[in-house]
Amino acid sequence: MRIAVLTALAMVAFAANSVFTKIALVETQIDPITFTAIRLTTGALVLVAIVAVQQKSWTFAKMGGSPGGALALFSYAIFFSFAYLSLGAGLGALILFASVQITMILWAIYKGERPGPIEIAGILLAFGAFVYLVSPGLVAPDPLGTALMILSGISWGVYSLLGRGSKSPAHDTMSNFVRAVPLAILIVIGLAFVADIWPLDMKGVLFATLSGALASGIGYAVWYAVMPKLARTSAGVVQLTVPAIAASGGILFLGEQLSLRFVLASMLILAGVALATIFKKSR
Repeated sequence: MRIAVLTALAMVAFAANSVFTKIALVETQIDPITFTAIRLTTGALVLVAIVAVQQKSWTFAKMGGSPGGALALFSYAIFFSFAYLSLGAGLGALILFASVQITMILWAIYKGERPGPIEIAGILLAFGAFVYLVSPGLVAPDPLGTALMILSGISWGVYSLLGRGSKSPAHDTMSNFVRAVPLAILIVIGLAFVADIWPLDMKGVLFATLSGALASGIGYAVWYAVMPKLARTSAGVVQLTVPAIAASGGILFLGEQLSLRFVLASMLILAGVALATIFKKSR
């Protein structure tokens, strides 16, 4: 029961990132770059505190992660923020999720993995539904926002691939957040010279802090704590709930409407990924 509750909390936290970001960028005056810098900084502070408590020391023998991981993390976060200038919370979460999964599937195939017939059917179903979701039309998502979220998903896919096999994912994630902070702050300083971003919108700062400290920092810490206790299939399938939770948050807190295209594409993408995930692990 405890594992189920913690798993659910982690999924809600991940979905909350989409809702917090959308609220901040639509209902406040904070810009995407400053939002990202605050999110990464507060996330880093919380993760440092959590890892210090876990290790019972504020002195870390060495940094984990990698510069490449930090760059992939920063790329994911900055593209994510800019994408939400024009995408709904649920739609953005679905595009992100699909992009991450497709990136990792294509990489596995490139590295020589040969999926079985049912896996192939699931991959084709998910990919076809994704193309349907983002294809031009009267109810198609904003092209620029879609492209940015796809880049965010690819970045997170790369981040996941770089961290695959990590023996201490919480420590590595903390280290990558810490490495990404200076880059974000430098960009904000540069922005301050060319744009009027002061004084900061305090409501926007609050949501950026919630996104970083709560949805990112604590969310990742909880997920990494429960993930080893879940079967690999369960760990993959449970993440299918994130787009649905984000869509629910968008409806409740932002008054977003669900289009028929979104509902159909969501069902097909999630069904395809579920098939590919379950039969890959069983095989």
